Amino acid sequence: MSGTSLDGVDAALVRTDGVTISEFGASGYRAYTEAEQAVLRAALGKWPGDDLDNAAAVVLQAHIEALGGFDADVVGFHGQTLAHDPKGRGTHQLGDGAAVAQALGQTVVWDFRSNDVELGGEGAPLAPFFHWACAKRIGAETPLAFLNLGGVGNLTWVDPTSPAPEAEGALLAFDTGPANAPINDLMMERRGLAFDKGGALAAQGQVVDGALELFLEEGYFRKMPPKSLDRNDFSLMLDLVRELDDADAAATMTAMAAAAVMQGMEHCPQPPERLLVTGGGRHNPVMMAMLASALDCPVEPVEAVGLDGDMLEAQAFAYLAVRVMRGLPTSAPGTTGVRTPVGGGQISRV
Repeated sequence: MSGTSLDGVDAALVRTDGVTISEFGASGYRAYTEAEQAVLRAALGKWPGDDLDNAAAVVLQAHIEALGGFDADVVGFHGQTLAHDPKGRGTHQLGDGAAVAQALGQTVVWDFRSNDVELGGEGAPLAPFFHWACAKRIGAETPLAFLNLGGVGNLTWVDPTSPAPEAEGALLAFDTGPANAPINDLMMERRGLAFDKGGALAAQGQVVDGALELFLEEGYFRKMPPKSLDRNDFSLMLDLVRELDDADAAATMTAMAAAAVMQGMEHCPQPPERLLVTGGGRHNPVMMAMLASALDCPVEPVEAVGLDGDMLEAQAFAYLAVRVMRGLPTSAPGTTGVRTPVGGGQISRV
């Protein structure tokens, strides 16, 4: 998995039948270099048919290197999301799964999102079926929620008593709003840094309420889920903090990401017992403190229940790959708004 933060490629082994998780195995990470990040950043927003040869080469090489040390029966290859417009041009994950299969000599499942979009779904988020399996694995008995704070934030509400992830009422999932991506863009623009490590800059600043209130007027927050976002859908966030100094801008944008989650929590069918946070945002103590102070349930990193927040997305696509191989659905009306439970993914064998 390589997410919209453009930091690198995560790879993780999972033993599963596509329903239950039997075991978590080894994991690894292959960082994108600064030069590679620049190539990928320049490709954001582009679609098939655009000049993407350099970006495609980066994606292919990085994934081959990330996956080369693993011996797996099947590989789930997500690709690098460049553009997401489910009600318009569709969704675009750059990467040739057939080329990855050829290079690795392993069966590869890829292009997970297209079927869902073609059947009227948002094509995202796709991790919720895996979140359901994680809730089962940790022995949850009451509703809980998973929050992924990557480039974009997404929330999954889970009823662990449901017999299957595609069952009616088992899941509700949607993108909450921007998370790390605009903060990262701010840090690159102002400081030449990839991200606000440990929320250090945000911790020095003050939240400017006027900018926060303007942000929350965005129409996306009034839409009912399921719903999803492109990485750059909230690019105007930078304009809202343009006149602020660096620290106040970072604090305000971090508050925006947290406030988007707070808005999203109102859509949960019933209050979750706890909110388990995954993705890079859980390492930002300012973000986590803002969430904890505003929500009525405990806010904890997924490590609190024995999961690996750095690898959860990669593990999710390993799990989904097995579901595709078994002909099981990978999304449902409650997760993407698709009309009926549907499986995604092309299978490339060698």
